[in-house]
Amino acid sequence: MIGATQPSTTGSGSPAGALPEWRVSPGLTPYPEALADMEARAAAIRAGEAGELIWLLEHPPLYTAGTSADPAELFNPQGFPVYAAGRGGRYTYHGPGQRVVYVLLDLERRGRDVRRFVHALEGWVISTLAELGVTARRAPGRIGIWVDHRGREAKVGAIGVRVRRWVTMHGFAVNLAPALSHFSGIVPCGIADYPVTSLDEMGMTNVQTRFDLALQSGLSGFLSSLEGGTGEG
Repeated sequence: MIGATQPSTTGSGSPAGALPEWRVSPGLTPYPEALADMEARAAAIRAGEAGELIWLLEHPPLYTAGTSADPAELFNPQGFPVYAAGRGGRYTYHGPGQRVVYVLLDLERRGRDVRRFVHALEGWVISTLAELGVTARRAPGRIGIWVDHRGREAKVGAIGVRVRRWVTMHGFAVNLAPALSHFSGIVPCGIADYPVTSLDEMGMTNVQTRFDLALQSGLSGFLSSLEGGTGEG
């Protein structure tokens, strides 16, 4: 930190100002395993026994149910497993070709403002896609990351978070090249009036490495946008 002569430690177990651990898991990570690891890491962060974490991974085909999930919005003709996620929101699909990013940060030291955190997450995804030449945006009144495709708005990314004792969990998912037909087993995030798209459908193939690098290059800016937040959660 500016003006500090010695590294100071915080409740997260990391030096103040340190970047979170950046983890990329190869292959497909089972959802129950990821959820258990995320819960354990969040508890360790709060106890000061571990540092913050940005975790990039992919899951096998599955659906997750947020705390506002409506059973009427789950059809699941392919019989994918359905997991209670504990995050906010409704039903979401995860599967191969979709980049899932779990963000475990300590808002005790980064500003106790959940709305600022979600807004910053959205901005991080939007700026990352811009690095790939994709114009994405927020849509007032609708959760997620949106693009224009084939003459109408379409959703390319989902946001879903949980904050426990000021430690964030879950995060976002961006559709790089998933099987879009798999989204037909749910009403994605409860929004039935707009389609889901992917970078692959928009003509961009083999972009995972570029996406990951662009995301990592924007990490410091994302963290800086959290500074000075206040709020309750």
